[in-house]
Amino acid sequence: MDAFDIAGHIARVWTYPIKSCAGIALAEARLLPTGLEHDRRFMLVDGQGEFLTQRSLPRMALIQPRLPGDGTMEVTAPGMPPLGVEMDFAGGERPVQVWDDRVQGIAASAEVNQWFSDFLGRDCTLVRFAPGQRRLASMKWTRGVEAPTQFADGYPLLVISEAAVQELNERLAQAGHAPVGPERFRPNLLIGGWQAHDEDRVEECAIRLDAEDAWLRLALVKPCARCPIPDIDPQTAQSHPGVSDTLRGYRQDARLGGAITFGMNAIALQPGEAALLAVGNAVGGMLQFD
Repeated sequence: MDAFDIAGHIARVWTYPIKSCAGIALAEARLLPTGLEHDRRFMLVDGQGEFLTQRSLPRMALIQPRLPGDGTMEVTAPGMPPLGVEMDFAGGERPVQVWDDRVQGIAASAEVNQWFSDFLGRDCTLVRFAPGQRRLASMKWTRGVEAPTQFADGYPLLVISEAAVQELNERLAQAGHAPVGPERFRPNLLIGGWQAHDEDRVEECAIRLDAEDAWLRLALVKPCARCPIPDIDPQTAQSHPGVSDTLRGYRQDARLGGAITFGMNAIALQPGEAALLAVGNAVGGMLQFD
């Protein structure tokens, strides 16, 4: 680790199989070219194919997927019977919209879609990312690197430092608000051992994968602009503006025209076939200097 400006480790790992629904904390996860395995592989859309999120449907935070490892996804939500979904379900292809990108999705069965519609109180369809589709992160920010993703907002990975969440909680306490967990920000990787928001200053980081001294290089390419989702308590789906109000006081980012940012979007520079990222892996960072 002496070759790096800063040293840390992976403190927690999450994947989010259904866009904008609850995440799954993992001890380890495979990193594929599109991001962590199963991350944002599925998405809920309305009748026009537009993606649905907690921004307008906070109850999505209460939909909890689980991956037992047998090719199915188990989904639970308060007051609903458990739902089993074959992850490679066959259905009709349909165009779906995620932000400015229009891609093909494969629709789940009527029974599956009714379950989600009943819980959310509106008609919706679960779709999976159609094989053969290719959706790239903005090459303006990836410096020309082609970084594929599925239904994520825009990038394969989101990285946040543990200390950044701790600093936010100190500021929330000063304002009389309750602390929040890193889950509010929906990161894939939470990095321990770095100072608060070191991720803003790191141009590249490397994750040690195994005892053979193999390293995976990540580029931290774009600050993550924040919408009201961090105000939503993932346990209750209730929203309170305390987080956004607090962030507004110190996290306005000139790189994005003064938008509130928290965490950095990242891409793998050497994605390989299936690197395994695990809690405890060492993470070294190289700082960028203007």
